Amino acid sequence: MRRALVLGGAGAVCRETTRDLARYSDFDEIVVADHNVAAAEALVREIGEPRLRVVRFNANDYQDMLRLFPGYDVVVNGLPFQYDLPVNRACVEVGVNGLDLSREDPQFALHDEALRKDVLFVPGMGATPGITNMMVRRASEVLERMEEVDIAFAAFRCLAPAPGLLTTTLWEFDPEEEARQEVCFEDGEWHPAPPLSGERLVRFHDQIGEQKVYYVPHDEVYSLPVSFPMLRRVAVRGCFPPHVMTLMTALLRGGLLSSRPVRIGEAEMPTIEAVRQLLATSPLSRENPVWAYGLVVEVSGQRAGRRVTCTYRSRHPPQEEWGGQAAYFKNVGIPLSIGAQMIALGQITGKGVLPPERAFPTGPFFAELARRGIIVEEEIRE
Repeated sequence: MRRALVLGGAGAVCRETTRDLARYSDFDEIVVADHNVAAAEALVREIGEPRLRVVRFNANDYQDMLRLFPGYDVVVNGLPFQYDLPVNRACVEVGVNGLDLSREDPQFALHDEALRKDVLFVPGMGATPGITNMMVRRASEVLERMEEVDIAFAAFRCLAPAPGLLTTTLWEFDPEEEARQEVCFEDGEWHPAPPLSGERLVRFHDQIGEQKVYYVPHDEVYSLPVSFPMLRRVAVRGCFPPHVMTLMTALLRGGLLSSRPVRIGEAEMPTIEAVRQLLATSPLSRENPVWAYGLVVEVSGQRAGRRVTCTYRSRHPPQEEWGGQAAYFKNVGIPLSIGAQMIALGQITGKGVLPPERAFPTGPFFAELARRGIIVEEEIRE
């Protein structure tokens, strides 16, 4: 009997993971673990799959994780990024496979213990990181030597579809964020880059079109040079819809994304926290004309003595077909579901704590994406 445990399975992103598991997986039981039991039960009723059931889960209680995780083939973590490390640690402690949507460096310190427990945990199995990592792995199968990787994403969603995603957006524009000191990898070192630097015009699929993208601190910049030591340069650039970019640019240039204390009434807090609270309550933060996700990855290197560039582009059904907001969230939640299914089926290329590019084979992964409507196009140019 194969069982999957989905943490935060009724949340904005992971509800698409739950839907995908219910539709495509052959798990005998899929357990949705969420603090919001009412939302989880409503989702389960909507899906109408008898293999689904709901349990109450407190992500702030580590002992609750240790009690809950044993007995599952895979733990699917769709919680906000601050829970990545404790969930990873709990999975390794009890000897259960798992995966999540982002990564923290301390997770990889659990690698040796995970090997001893004969389990696999994959941090960062969403769209970016996730699909982008697998695009680079595919390029490594085409090229004899990879040298440069340029990753671009266009996350077309509203500013605050969920509290965690608002926090993520502010984090990516925070000029004081520590991760801003290691944004680009080049010639063996990580280099800083401020917000709105490194501007480049990138053409995404037709729903998004051409957009200006900018350097962002992202997980691929850390894992890819380790997985592929021959890489000389790795950079990630990204953008949000134009109205979000306009707002964030104004906030940044107005000095409102700083940690400088500000007093509002009797409370004193960092300016960026006051902005977060204001944006979280604004109806405009939940409005968006186009929901979509676009990825473009260029990998340059050598093959048969010639310089070759491999370009990978993603496309997916429009919001009219995929259901409005789901046209964004499916791009993040579906790879998480596919990764969980591949782990349960033994379709993996390693054990321990590994990034996606070292954990999964490219062929089955891209085939499963295509089966759901997420197409990755490959172009090879000499």
